[in-house]
Amino acid sequence: MANSLPANSVAASAAPLANGVPVAGLWAKLLLPSFSDCLFLAVLFWLYAAGWPSLLADGDTGWHIRTGEWILQNRAVPQTDLFSFSKAGQPWYAWEWLADVVYALLHGAMGLKAIVLLSALLIAGFGTLLFRHMVWCGATPFAALVVSLMVFGASAIHYLARPHVFTLFGMTAAMFLLERDRQRPGREIWWLVAAVPFWVNLHGGFLALIAVLVLLTVGTAAEQWLVARKEGSRTDWGPAKRYGVITAAAGLLTFANPYGWHLHQHILAYLRSDWIKANVQEFRSPVFRGESATQYEVMLFAGLGIVAWLLWRRQVVSALWILFWAHSSLTSVRHVPLFMIVAAPYVAMGLTALWKLHIEPAGRKTTRGILASLARDMTPGCSRSSVWIVTVALVLPLLPDNSVQWPTDFPAVKFPTAMVARHAEELIQGRTLTMDQWGDYLIYKSYPRQRVFVDGRSDFFGAEMGDEYLRLSQGTWDWRKLMEKHNFDVVLSPMEWPLTSLLKTDVQWRVVDDDGIAVLFKRAR
Repeated sequence: MANSLPANSVAASAAPLANGVPVAGLWAKLLLPSFSDCLFLAVLFWLYAAGWPSLLADGDTGWHIRTGEWILQNRAVPQTDLFSFSKAGQPWYAWEWLADVVYALLHGAMGLKAIVLLSALLIAGFGTLLFRHMVWCGATPFAALVVSLMVFGASAIHYLARPHVFTLFGMTAAMFLLERDRQRPGREIWWLVAAVPFWVNLHGGFLALIAVLVLLTVGTAAEQWLVARKEGSRTDWGPAKRYGVITAAAGLLTFANPYGWHLHQHILAYLRSDWIKANVQEFRSPVFRGESATQYEVMLFAGLGIVAWLLWRRQVVSALWILFWAHSSLTSVRHVPLFMIVAAPYVAMGLTALWKLHIEPAGRKTTRGILASLARDMTPGCSRSSVWIVTVALVLPLLPDNSVQWPTDFPAVKFPTAMVARHAEELIQGRTLTMDQWGDYLIYKSYPRQRVFVDGRSDFFGAEMGDEYLRLSQGTWDWRKLMEKHNFDVVLSPMEWPLTSLLKTDVQWRVVDDDGIAVLFKRAR
């Protein structure tokens, strides 16, 4: 009978509904932060505590901003060099031009703080999305959180306001979407293909997506063949053909850039350059020292260990993904975050298997039983989003600069900000030799009047110019010959350069300024 219903049931039946869910419940879901929201906000707070300016520790951000401004002013993508006197007017590929435009627009609106905030949101976003991917795969929240923290830690050296943060987020979203499609094929996968024309103009990491798709196609064919062999039936090549079409479509769309196929040729030559691999830090193999390296090492061994289990279960695609990115990460530290993104869900599932074996069977009143119950209660909230992320993202840039320590310049601990401010005209008017990162900063401060010898565009300057730059900084036997060759009359050198000591004892050069971090020299006339 109706009057026998409990009071709370009557109230629930009388509550307004939205898509079958009580309105009060919808408001609670919108207003109460979920566990993944808390993770996102915690990463933002961590980046704030570490110091927003640390995201500007790489000077490349400077020339990206000025390139974007040039594009907006000229309504074209540059085809030749804009910034150097050493290779002025020579062909140059501004292959991250779309990211440059984004940076220029943000910088014009709110200065460096807007660029720093965008980078922080993308970094927090990639980690949070990866956490949700792991939970979606069936990982317990505790296992997903542990793996997330290792991913955050091992990738920390790449937390910089540079275009590669778009690839961190894009690769995470791509892997999540591909895993969902493998479980339940659908049309949503074509959204990933549609994103390629944007990705190819944001960052060269679009090649990572193509590599993943190629491995997906090959691995799917191998899996179908193994299934047919086991069952004694004909191989169903349909899934592999479907992924082959997707791969081909994505590959064709990578040509939607201002340079066409020449961009691919340039990037591949850049990646294969022995000089780049030997001398550019982010292209070197990882050094297994420090906390970040330890976290990467743990994930590396865990990921490789899981490969055997995956192959035993005939999950060839997953095994190929892990093996490919493990190898790539061992050859170049810039690929460490990509390996972590790919391997994380499988490592989390391995930890979850141990959890189910040792934690979940425990009694309800034991510590392990309480943890198991807590994990079950937390799981639904790990895949929910509230208004908090959007609210914080909108409110943060409105806070006063001094309250959030927003940067107004590049960090003085990395760049000679005071020296450049005192001697801007001398640096602009001279043929200045300085380190590549400081060249980036000079471009940011004084372009278009400032021209530099080298800057952070190692792909543009190449091995010959790069080798001359290194020999100059190291003060090798032919440093005077190189100084004359390039007709330098101003040198802004860091204290640790051997060249600094040589110039201090050379009568042809005089010290103009010395602040203990940088020394400014002018050629004596």
